[in-house]
Amino acid sequence: MQPAQMYDSAATMFSPDGRIYQVEYAREAVKRGTTAVGIVYNAGAVLLVDKRISSKLIEAAAVEKIFKIDRHIGCASSGLVGDARMLVARARAVSANNRVTYAESIEVNVLVKDLSDIMQAYTQNGGVRPFGAAFLIAGVDPDGTVRLFETDPSGAVVQYKASAIGVGRAAALEFLENEYRLPMDQDHAIKLGLKALYRQQDSASQPVVGGEPTVDISVVSVKDGYRQLTPDEVKRHLQASQQA
Repeated sequence: MQPAQMYDSAATMFSPDGRIYQVEYAREAVKRGTTAVGIVYNAGAVLLVDKRISSKLIEAAAVEKIFKIDRHIGCASSGLVGDARMLVARARAVSANNRVTYAESIEVNVLVKDLSDIMQAYTQNGGVRPFGAAFLIAGVDPDGTVRLFETDPSGAVVQYKASAIGVGRAAALEFLENEYRLPMDQDHAIKLGLKALYRQQDSASQPVVGGEPTVDISVVSVKDGYRQLTPDEVKRHLQASQQA
């Protein structure tokens, strides 16, 4: 029996070479998910997700990959949508409880650490499996600091200026490492994000299907908090990106 077959049946068991196969399988689920990009600009952050809609029969508006957590925090997911929804519900509850208890908005890193603690706990308990989802979480702290975090099925958290998750992560990160520069306004950040999002283009991933954009874009700004762009706004940004 091969090592991977011996040690991949439980999330609580290390292999002799120090690996937890169930966590690695969860990461594979994320790598096969749709591409999401997050970028911090001067006064906020943008989140962009390719919803990967290949059929005109699918209602593009019904595919949800970007979520509002609170008035000052949003997130983009990749991987198993059901797992993502469960974690988003947890994040919303934690944020709402903080507001009720302390009469103030929760700090972004506090929320992210709570969420990552839950994800990590599912790698240590028997009878459960790791969450097959990863997030880009963007928000503005009460003091006006803009933050962008990436979570991992293992429970690891890293703060970024710009990052990507999903199937197009490698190509998007390479592009962002070469092109990301501050200062940057919101429109420039969205244009940069769209170029990174479709850096690894394939036939099953088109920005517009059946007249509707298959990209979701949200902005979290110091001035206005969280806002998801309308389909018409998304189309305008797509046209500007393609003309550039």
